[in-house]
Amino acid sequence: MDPLVLYDQLKAAEPFFVMAGPNVIESEEHIMRMAKHIKAVTSKVGVPLVFKSSFDKANRTSSKSFRGPGMAQGLTILEKVKLAYDLPIVTDVHESSQCEAVGKVADIIQIPAFLCRQTDLLVAAAETGRIINIKKGQFCAPTVMSNSAEKVRLAGNQNVMVCERGTMFGYNDLIVDPRNLEWMRDANCPVVADVTHSLQQPAGKQLEGGGVASGGLRELIPCIARTAVAVGVDGIFMEVHDDPLSAPVDGPTQWPLRHLEELLVELVDIAKVSKGKQSFAIDLTPFRD
Repeated sequence: MDPLVLYDQLKAAEPFFVMAGPNVIESEEHIMRMAKHIKAVTSKVGVPLVFKSSFDKANRTSSKSFRGPGMAQGLTILEKVKLAYDLPIVTDVHESSQCEAVGKVADIIQIPAFLCRQTDLLVAAAETGRIINIKKGQFCAPTVMSNSAEKVRLAGNQNVMVCERGTMFGYNDLIVDPRNLEWMRDANCPVVADVTHSLQQPAGKQLEGGGVASGGLRELIPCIARTAVAVGVDGIFMEVHDDPLSAPVDGPTQWPLRHLEELLVELVDIAKVSKGKQSFAIDLTPFRD
């Protein structure tokens, strides 16, 4: 799809669009099945879907952790999803050298939170002409995202989005500050709320035999999602899995597929009654009886 057409569609989505899918490509069969079910749910609920999955998780806690099939095989699988289910695709890059190849398949290139200030990566992604979704670093103030978005625009690409995914709260924990969803609007582009990664507990899970992995607070995903749509975000990002307890990556923060429709229906209802996308006109003149 033409990037500008898709970008305009997502900006105009009411009440919001959804980026969803399993965290990482586990197999072609699994990805195809997940895309089929998630599209059926979002079509029934009436929200636009961008299908998400990663071909490589380059920033895993342990070097022994599962990373995915790699770029070549992963992009082949994502292209099959795109063609089979007529879905736009979002996937992430970690190096400038990956951007050209990823841009030939993905409709949206995602910049991971740890890399949101990497100028060369932002410029290389922008030069593909694809929509760029920039995750806000866990270590960044929301004001930083205006600068990151501007780097994309100065590279000649106006199709950019920014995504909130939590802020470090001491060690091994994140906090979601809903004020960020308002302040990130200063980037003058669509604002997305990542309601699953925001509940990670980085390197906060002790493993048997030693070592650590990321934990998470899956039970709070509805809480954060409800807050985000009430505030009035343009998009919801969430990782979804049919068997979260067996997921090789970020299982503790993947939302169960069986509950996706139930949650999205509630979020749509909340978004429809909220005026979160409208600025409140505060009158500070003295009140007179």
